[in-house]
Amino acid sequence: MLLKYNFIVRKETKTTMPARILIVEDEMLVAMELEAILEDLGYVSVGIAPDMATALDLGMLKPDLALVDLNLRDGLTGPEIGKRLSGQHNASVLFITANPRVLGNGVAGTIGVLTKPTDLEVVAAAVEYALRRKVGDVAAIPPSSLRLFA
Repeated sequence: MLLKYNFIVRKETKTTMPARILIVEDEMLVAMELEAILEDLGYVSVGIAPDMATALDLGMLKPDLALVDLNLRDGLTGPEIGKRLSGQHNASVLFITANPRVLGNGVAGTIGVLTKPTDLEVVAAAVEYALRRKVGDVAAIPPSSLRLFA
């Protein structure tokens, strides 16, 4: 049986709700396409952030997962955004970038990186893996397209 982790059990209310995902991307067409894909998969977008200030503001909405590009409107701020969303807002973080080498061995507290361009199946598998990890599913197997950080 295939389990879909597009729902997260919220401890504070003991209810099951669609997983909430923040998109950190400054190319609006790319961000909107990603948002549409995620919504088609049953997730809820908490918003699109083109820069660090917006990402941190939207982080206050407590997303379950953030998909973060590296180079944004305000420069190479993606790694710092990922670190802060993970540490300060308890969001799981996946980077999606055309320049994965910039991340070296990774960013503390984040999961890993997908290389752009990517497709629906790759995004779906990586998001499901990240959400399974968030709820403590140790049997979750990462998709081969996702480079995990140590």
